[in-house]
Amino acid sequence: MTAVLTRRPGLSGIRAAGSPLHLICLALVVLVVTAAVLAPWLVPHDPNVVDLGSALAGTSADHPLGVDAAGRDTLSRLLLGARTSLLGPLEVVAFSTLAGVAVGTAAAWRGGRLDSLLSRSTELVFAFPGMLLAILIISVYGEGLLAPVIALAIAYLPYVSRLTRSLVLAERARPYVSAYRVQGHSALQICLRHVLPNIAPVVLAQATINFGYALMDLAGLSFLGLGIPALTPDWGRMVFDGQTAVQHGYPLSAILPCVVIVLTVVAFNVVGERWADRVARRDR
Repeated sequence: MTAVLTRRPGLSGIRAAGSPLHLICLALVVLVVTAAVLAPWLVPHDPNVVDLGSALAGTSADHPLGVDAAGRDTLSRLLLGARTSLLGPLEVVAFSTLAGVAVGTAAAWRGGRLDSLLSRSTELVFAFPGMLLAILIISVYGEGLLAPVIALAIAYLPYVSRLTRSLVLAERARPYVSAYRVQGHSALQICLRHVLPNIAPVVLAQATINFGYALMDLAGLSFLGLGIPALTPDWGRMVFDGQTAVQHGYPLSAILPCVVIVLTVVAFNVVGERWADRVARRDR
């Protein structure tokens, strides 16, 4: 049993210490993040310029990855799409982690009715699938990244909250907490200065895993034409736009973003679970 409460089946068996797979995935994470940060300076063409005269053209020196059905450069859209595709999951993970840690810590530390109320509230969220909640909010507030981010952050919050609650309960029973209480430290001081730093590695490992799943969920919403505006470069939107090319026998513009999404999700999951394993071995 791993040290974190993973949201979906893990990737156990491929997390050996210093394994080539872990190093490759770590390098891939660094590469994707670097590409997202430097995208405006790396794109060879304007990703939104339409050139119907060269639509579905194959690879060339000017277009190394070809162009899509609208004549837009695939490489440029992949690079700039990395910004949107990574920014959304980052916001989801940041909001859900901060809120989940706060809820889980309060529930574990205070206990009693507050613990029961917060636990029942988070369990209620489990009744609403994240994608369905996102579609509902998008239908109310329209296009944009904010609506799906809020919806998925709410959906991911219970996983972080339950993990944090279990970790804080274990820390609260340790002798050092009683020692600080005897010395007159307040509950807030003990939590902020000692308990939260001790559980931070496990929570961050779970956040890394959640990042990959959030990326996949947001890409799925983009593929459905929800959330991200049509002209905004995004990996999920590129798969949606590439359907026309696939029907005409030119699948490259749709396959490439699919491959990038899969590799990025796997890379973040392997790195996150490797981190979780290191924390688990440290605590044994």
